[in-house]
This record gives sequence, C-alpha cells and structure tokens, in this order.
Amino acid sequence: MSRWEKQITAENAWREYPRPQLVRRQWQNLNGMWEYAITPKTAPAPTTFAGQILVPFCVESTVSKVNKPLSPDQRLWYRRNVAIPRDWNGQRVLLHFGAVDYECNLWVNGGLVGSHTGGSDAFSFDITNYLKDGQNQVLLGVTDPTSTDEQPRGKQLLNPNGIWYTPVSGIWQTVWMEPVPKVAHIEEVRLTPEVDSGRVRVDVSLNTTLDKPTTAIRITALDGNQTVATTIVREGRPAHLPISNPKLWSPDRPFLYDYRVELVTVTDPFAGRPNNQRMHRNEGERAAYAQATVTGNPTDVVTGYFAMRKIALGPGPVAQQPVLLLNNQFVFQNGPLDQGWWPGSLLTPPSDEAMTFEIDFLKKSGFNMLRKHIKVEPDRYYYLCDKLGILVWQDMPSGFLEGQNEWPGDQSEPVRRSKAKEQYELELRRMMNQLHSHPSIVTWVVQNEGWGQYENPRLAAWVKGMDPSRVVNAISGWNDRNAGDFYDIHTYEPEPKAPAPKSDRVVVIGEFGGIGWPVQGHLWNPDMRNWGYQTYHSADEVLKAYQKKYAKIIDYKQKQALSAAVYTQTTDVEGEVNGLLTYDREVIKIPVETLRQIHAPLFTK
Repeated sequence: MSRWEKQITAENAWREYPRPQLVRRQWQNLNGMWEYAITPKTAPAPTTFAGQILVPFCVESTVSKVNKPLSPDQRLWYRRNVAIPRDWNGQRVLLHFGAVDYECNLWVNGGLVGSHTGGSDAFSFDITNYLKDGQNQVLLGVTDPTSTDEQPRGKQLLNPNGIWYTPVSGIWQTVWMEPVPKVAHIEEVRLTPEVDSGRVRVDVSLNTTLDKPTTAIRITALDGNQTVATTIVREGRPAHLPISNPKLWSPDRPFLYDYRVELVTVTDPFAGRPNNQRMHRNEGERAAYAQATVTGNPTDVVTGYFAMRKIALGPGPVAQQPVLLLNNQFVFQNGPLDQGWWPGSLLTPPSDEAMTFEIDFLKKSGFNMLRKHIKVEPDRYYYLCDKLGILVWQDMPSGFLEGQNEWPGDQSEPVRRSKAKEQYELELRRMMNQLHSHPSIVTWVVQNEGWGQYENPRLAAWVKGMDPSRVVNAISGWNDRNAGDFYDIHTYEPEPKAPAPKSDRVVVIGEFGGIGWPVQGHLWNPDMRNWGYQTYHSADEVLKAYQKKYAKIIDYKQKQALSAAVYTQTTDVEGEVNGLLTYDREVIKIPVETLRQIHAPLFTK
C-alpha cells in the first residue's frame, strides 16, 4: 500500500467537505465503520451482518477491511444508525452519496426511500419524511454486474489482467448529510466564464419553482474579501456578472474567485405596474430585479469558487493547422495518462494529501495537463486541480460487452443495444453537469479506442452542444470519425509517430510512451506478468528511452504544430509497470528535475 493508505483510520477517512463548489455551513460526515453483509441477489434484507466495512472504500479494497469480491449474482448490504442534530429541526435532511457502483436501493427506518443506477455520479435522497427522534437506521443494498453487462465501468474486469483492473463495488465516495430550508433551497450553481466579454454566467437552480415575483437570487463574486460584482435576478433566470480586468486562470497562475449565492426575498419589482406588465420577461425585468431591495435575511446561502479561463481552437505557428489556445494563447498541453487507481483503496484516493502529492509531482516535473483516463474522480480531486493549476482532459468511463468493441481499421461501428446507449448518455450528461464549473477541465473525451464506441459523430456534436465552453475530443485513438475538435492518435512504437495534419481540427497524440520498469519490492503482485509497452530493467535505460520519445514530441510541436501529448502514464497500476511512479508512489523512476528539463522545450516560443 501507499504511505497514505497505511494512515487511514475510521476516524480520519475522508473528513473534508465533499463538495467544494457548493458549500453549506451545516453538514454531517457519515464515513467510518458501517455493518456489511453479502447475500444472494434474490435474498431478502439480512437480519444479521457479517462484520464491519470502512466507508467510503469499496468492498474489494484492502483498506475497507473486507477485501472480498462481489459477484454479479450477489447483493452487498450496508447498515448503520444515524442521529439528526437538534439544530437541524424544522429543516429538510438530504442524504448524499458521492458515488456507489453500481445499482442501489435505500431504506430508512424500514421505508424504501429510492434507488439509483450509475457508478460514477453523485446523488442524494430527501429522507426527512422517514426520520424519527433518536437513532435512525440507514440500510443500503447494492448490486454490480461489473463486466457481465454494458454499463460504464472504466477498467474494471471480473478477471483482471493486463490493462484491466480489480472490480470496484458499492460505496466508493463520501456519504454525508446536510439540512436545507424546508420549502426551497439552492440545488445547483453552474458557472461558465466568458473571458472575451469579461463576465461570468451564473445559472442557479432551486429544488422547486416558487414562481413568486418577490423570490430572487442574489449572486456575489469576490476576490478574497473584496466584492468584485453583485447582482440580483429573478428565480429561474440566468445571471451575468461583469469581471473587469479579470485575473485569468492558467497552470502558471491558477487564480480562483469566490462566490456567494443567496436565496432572498425582495420588494415586488413590479409594484405599481399594470398587471399585464408585471411578469413580462425582458430587459426591463432584469433591470428591475437588479435594483430591487432585499428584505430580511437570506433563506439559503451557498458559497464556492470559479475562475476566468478560456479554451478554444485558433491559428498557430504552422499555416492551416489549428492549435489549442488557452486564454487566446497557444499553450502546448503536456500531460500523463492518469488512471487514478491506488493499490490499497482502488478507485478511491486515500486522502487529500495523496491527491495533492500526485498533482504536485506532475507540476514540478513539467506537466501542465493530465488525461483522467475513463474514470470520474471525487469532486475534491478536481478542486485540487483547480487550486494547484493543472489542465484536465476528462474521459467518459467506457462500458461494453466482449465482442462489442470497434477494432482498428473497422469501417463501421458496432450496433449497441438501445438501453445501453441510453445509460451511457445519461451518465455522460451527469458527469458533464456535475463537473461543469471546474475551470481545470478543458476537454471532454467522449470515447476511447473503440471501447464501446458507437455513433461517435452524433455524440461529439451532442457534447459540444451541451457545453460549447470547452473543446471536445470525440475519440482518443484508433478509428477517427472526423468528429469533434481533435484528431487524436495513439502511437506506442519505439518512437511516437506524428499525426497527419488537419485543417479543421487540432492534432494531438492522446497516448504514447508506455516505458515499463518492474521495480522489485514495489510490485503489486510479483507473481503476475508485470508489463509495459516496452520493458527495461534499469534507470539509465528508462531515461534514455524517455528522452528519445520526447525528442520526437518536441520536434512535432515545433515543426507540425502538435497541440498536446499524453504520456502513458502517471503510475504503475496493478500489472502495468509503465508509470513514472511505482504503484505505491514510493519510487520516482526519473528524477523530477530531469523530467522538467526534458519537457522545458515544449513551453518555449
């Protein structure tokens, strides 16, 4: 295990606030020891439990203290008692799950509250009507088909081998509760920077529609304690805050503004107007609300942060070849393929400190980007990327049945079942919605290497339509379908090859490298085949191979306007030994300063 996994206890497991972009003052962390049981899928809820499991770590992980598999014909049960703080009286109580893989049902005090399907997205239940005084029993039942079905699951395989890893089942992100106002509360705040016009768009959603002219949203942007801009808008309307002389976010200067959103009551902005003008939705309405007077205290308040950052395509140093622009400047994006797996905790990072170590290592090594490979991280991970300053290409986790893959050279895409496509697109939409406001995320990667690839041009256009503020990588590697903003190749030959020029898209190398070095004493399983795309057995050999590969990348950037390159990979993962770090993060295979020197020419004009 890594040093951070060895430090995990029931008392310190993921204690930080889990949702940094939508913060409320009151909350209760439910991570820690829960009772667990594994039963046949068709069995009723158990009356006796097998032992205890440490939440939020999956049942298959070492740090969960269970370390058992869950088969597709079994159900995993969780149970614990919770008490509601007295000062939450008169409010509604939401029970939040950061992520549960894959299908779950929730009971509170014996009452069925609801269900959820999807392994990577956060969800919540309003449990208010099921609560009683004193202790309340929470019971969660989970099933997971893993690789026996088509659902998005990333690299999980029931029989892990090669580039496929140990399954993850059950709760794997923070569980927590918070109180919210009884009638209406702020459910979502969506921030979109508009750098060229010097403003940020803010869309605030409530959990219900009050549709009263006196209900309004007050939005304030702050630079530290100094107010930058503030406005009041009617419920259900978009707002734009002017950010004069914006401090632009970049990996070199990851500046974050704060925001505060309040649900307020105002004097009627239309008082005295004829009835046929009172609800008219036009510029007059916006002006009336912006000048309205707030009465009383806010009924709900949330805080968070945002950044002013622009990502786009534009002209570069080579004629007819577009490049990636960050804040209207060509910035080469150099990053690793980042799987986000850990030896003792699998998909769940051990702690904020562990995540910070990795991001800091990458930045000091001369990387300004990472490609989060077919995994969605906990929200705090992206918060650290925002705060520390690293660009993120966010993959959608893949899902498919064996035989459904599109292989290199295929002229047509495989046919997928309608229900599989519906679930994939539902989870893709959820991922984009939940991560929308993170400035570090600059690219959505829709599909990878034909793994479950289908209708790629349609999906790429759909993603761009949902989020025109970012660039879209339709398919990373293998069979390009002339879609999205990228032409992306994977090239693992001894030296990376250059992608062909494209006048309508940027050209990138979405995967290359894969230099393997099995470091004895730091292997996840010494008895299995530990492999890389090329394998060496000394630091000197690894360094020479790395220098040769990056010499090609530097040449392609300078002569062919290559926009980005993704080196495989940040760490060893299970049987893969092609990481810059060993799986336990103890051995840095190429010194940080050496890496930085190798990468430096990528950032010169």
